[in-house]
Amino acid sequence: MLDRFITPIIKPVLQPVVMLLHKRKVTADQLTVVGFLIGLLAVPLLAFQQWYAALAAIVLNRIFDGLDGALARYSKQSSSAGGFLDITLDFLFYAAIPLGFVIANPEQNAIAGSVLLATFIGTGSSFLAFAIAAEKFKLDKPQFKYKSFYYLNGLTEGTETIALFVAFCLWPQHFALLAYGFAFACAITIVTRIHGGYHTLKQQEAILQSPQEVTHDQ
Repeated sequence: MLDRFITPIIKPVLQPVVMLLHKRKVTADQLTVVGFLIGLLAVPLLAFQQWYAALAAIVLNRIFDGLDGALARYSKQSSSAGGFLDITLDFLFYAAIPLGFVIANPEQNAIAGSVLLATFIGTGSSFLAFAIAAEKFKLDKPQFKYKSFYYLNGLTEGTETIALFVAFCLWPQHFALLAYGFAFACAITIVTRIHGGYHTLKQQEAILQSPQEVTHDQ
């Protein structure tokens, strides 16, 4: 929900770093992989209840995630392969953080973490499934024209998820409560995405099947 507002603010801040990385011949895909590996360091840190060190790894991961896309666009290296790598590793990172809290305290966090991960699957699958169909119909991406595939909006997007992870690290004793609350918000996202995505695609199919009739009605 907040991604469309946060992204324009962050882009100018990253630009000087992007220009330096481009001069050093660093590629966007390299940043994607390095950022993912840094993010994975949060899992053992969380398991050993090193909350602030884990938070640092999470923040660094997000910085790299912002830099890789900006570098790809600046260097004109943006590609479907890079977009695929980026979103796949992002989703793996998102799933890894709740797992770290479950390992840290399975008795208290296991059920809440499982519920949260189940809703992550719902938001992720609805997001990616619609992106595939949107590519087929060549749908516009008005909010994220610079992305390599269609971004279906929702109540819980990247910005909200990272805010949740920060809250987890600052108040780990409230992991279960925070996880249940965010899982509920994810459930709303799933419902709205399925409803909106289904009707959008039905409309596109109707346009393709009877373009003359639809044009006449309009």
